[in-house]
Amino acid sequence: MSAFAITNARIFDGTDFLDGKSVIVRDGNVDKIVDAAALPADLTVIDGNGQMLAPGLIDVQVNGGGGVLLNDQPTVDGVRAIMQAHRKYGTTAMLPTLITDHRGKMETAITAVTDAIDAGVPGIVGIHLEGPYLNPERKGVHSADIIRPMENDAIELLTRLPNGRILVTMAPEKAAKGTIKTLADKGVLVCAGHTAGNYAHIQSAIDEGLRGFTHLFNAMSPMTHREPGVAGAAMADDTTWCGLIADGYHVHPAVLKVAIHAKATGKIMLVTDAMPTVGADDKRFTLGGEEIIAADGRCALADGTLAGSDLDMISAVKNCVEMVGLDLGEALRMASLYPAEFLKLDDKMGRIAPGYQADMILFDDAFNVSRSWINGAE
Repeated sequence: MSAFAITNARIFDGTDFLDGKSVIVRDGNVDKIVDAAALPADLTVIDGNGQMLAPGLIDVQVNGGGGVLLNDQPTVDGVRAIMQAHRKYGTTAMLPTLITDHRGKMETAITAVTDAIDAGVPGIVGIHLEGPYLNPERKGVHSADIIRPMENDAIELLTRLPNGRILVTMAPEKAAKGTIKTLADKGVLVCAGHTAGNYAHIQSAIDEGLRGFTHLFNAMSPMTHREPGVAGAAMADDTTWCGLIADGYHVHPAVLKVAIHAKATGKIMLVTDAMPTVGADDKRFTLGGEEIIAADGRCALADGTLAGSDLDMISAVKNCVEMVGLDLGEALRMASLYPAEFLKLDDKMGRIAPGYQADMILFDDAFNVSRSWINGAE
């Protein structure tokens, strides 16, 4: 429908909670927010049934969903399936994420995302390449056999997506001086992750344009009182963003709270690091020849090593409210406005406001998503 209104919902516009208002959508964008009693008579009206209407959630780290792992199905159909699986849980924009892989697979995945965006697959705004330019000392489940130094033509590869955002996770201490600056100057969003670097390494990377940190605390040197490490450098800096996996397994709720209080407001964003099990009946899959099982919301190898997550975005918001005691508005901003700012898309995403894309979700008090819109379409 090209024009409609949503009424009888409590609205969170990205800043404030609004009661007694209705949202009018025209041609895929929010047209205006008006008093519920002032709706034009010619509009189709959707009853929000007293639920919460909020900006759609934005996830910058999604390895898979709906039984699909991007590494295994780097195609337009694979990308579409992952997005569809996560949309049920409030995600309206995402970066499908390729875990460390061979050069040919990286090229294929970038092409698939390029084609998906060109084809108008709803919610796909770019790609996240998590590796392969990592530190094997902090490899996690990434294959040590494929982790490697940057090739001579890596810059060309990492700047190849013409129509969306490219996020690259790398170990700054493994990159030649000036590499991060070159990438940042070309529009690549560079995050530190799977890194054994120290505080000095990170300060140098920030000076070159480092944008953020991938899954804070996980696969990085920890903070101590004499060497802040990557985790300490991440929390101390006010200019960069940190991704947090709020599933209760990757980071203890008490440490989530510490990080949220320590980091500058607006610089923590929720991510899922989701695997194919999200939105799928089958809770087993294979990565790098090893079986990974999701049980009780925890994805791990047989030896207990965490391997991504079985988390969705609305659950991450819920966990921040219920596990951490965070205000709902701030939890929603961490899942929508702040990642939009990280992606440099906050001029059109992350808010329900006139001129913004009509990317919205409707959910109840138990955090069940009942409806979603991307560019005004369900």
